[in-house]
Amino acid sequence: MFDVDQEDITGGPIARTLLVLAAPLLVQNVVQVLQQLIDTLWLGRYSWKAVAAVGLNFPLVTVLGVVAIGAMVGTQVLVSQRVGADDGAGARRATVNGIGVGVIAGLVAGLATFGLADEIVSIFDTDGSTAEFAAEYLAVYALIFPILAGSDVLEGGFVGWGDTRAALYVNVLAVAVNVVVDPFLIFGWGPVPELGVAGAALATGIGYGCGFALALAMFVRGRDGFRLTRDVLVVDRGDVREIVDIGWPTAGQHGVSQSARVAMVWLVAAVGGEPALAAYTVGARVASVAFVPAMGLQKAAQSMVGQNLGAERPNRARRTTWVGVALAAGALTVVGAVQLLFPEPIAAFTVPDATAAEIELAAEYLVILAVGYWAIGATYLLQAGFNGARRTRTSMIASLAQYWLLRLPIALALAYPLGMGIQGIFWAVTVSNVLLAVVLGAYYHYETREGMNQQAVAATAAD
Repeated sequence: MFDVDQEDITGGPIARTLLVLAAPLLVQNVVQVLQQLIDTLWLGRYSWKAVAAVGLNFPLVTVLGVVAIGAMVGTQVLVSQRVGADDGAGARRATVNGIGVGVIAGLVAGLATFGLADEIVSIFDTDGSTAEFAAEYLAVYALIFPILAGSDVLEGGFVGWGDTRAALYVNVLAVAVNVVVDPFLIFGWGPVPELGVAGAALATGIGYGCGFALALAMFVRGRDGFRLTRDVLVVDRGDVREIVDIGWPTAGQHGVSQSARVAMVWLVAAVGGEPALAAYTVGARVASVAFVPAMGLQKAAQSMVGQNLGAERPNRARRTTWVGVALAAGALTVVGAVQLLFPEPIAAFTVPDATAAEIELAAEYLVILAVGYWAIGATYLLQAGFNGARRTRTSMIASLAQYWLLRLPIALALAYPLGMGIQGIFWAVTVSNVLLAVVLGAYYHYETREGMNQQAVAATAAD
């Protein structure tokens, strides 16, 4: 059902091929989001302050994850373009070098974060118990981060090859183990000590350690020609340079966006206190469900665009992007409609122990977010079109504008001079999403008309 070969990617029906490629990634993302929601549900039964602490950590651990994202996207794009150019050995070698980049960068970033966990959390103005919970979670997550980074990069290699099912298998195993282990480590069931929020972070590491082991086993055994062999088990400086060159702007893009989200968390806490922070956390977690179709389509589109450019089909790469934009925007419009109809039940289900006022505030944020969901879908796929053409710097600049030039200034203006308070901050999120989608769509149309994809074809041929 989910079988796609290179002929389909470079010559089959675009919408069908994109959907078939994206389907396992969509399920993978659903599984990951369910894991996050289950974490929130368990922690909501452990302590309301634990939920606030994990919400505070949400942008922090995502900032930490930028190094893994950069290595993963650099690996995926390079692998996809080499597969399109019929350079299978080069694609497999790039995966090996990408794993090395991800693990080493993850180790350096993780150790630095572990040593500074208390200082990082202290920048937020919150009470002692919430800060203590947050520092515990961040320290444990930092230690397990190299495992997550290696797993993500290897998944990127599989997706670049066109095997999205492998990424699904890895994440299903990782999340299944995480979900089973979670309550034992959080509450101290049986002989296991009670670890609270640190237990939630440790359960994530155990789960993704199992997933990484499965990914390595599949790579060694081989799937559809994607196999680890001795001839590609080498350090290639050229591959490392290309992976870093393609991936560092993506890392920068996510660093820009997540550092801005850290600032948003600080602003939310300053304006509305812990109830607003908890509502913002609920909104972020529920919204991550809405992003699922867009994230799956983005990864699939990056591989399709890359392989078509490697196969010297720039016009098909452009059509793939626009078809993906239509699919993602339509899917998120449907998801947003459901969220608009049932905001309070969704908020109450996520954190059942919250007060009526807290649920009302979270529901209000969910309604505001849902209005701009279509724009999030369009943006993800437009960025895929740029990324697949090695224009990851464009995505980085777009994120810089979205968060630092639009979202934060609008949030400050609405919250203070205009007196809208926390509602103004919530609206700033949606307004910045819509503005970015419109501007980025116009710019993609202009750049492809001016020969961006043809330049990417020439760059791939020159490798």
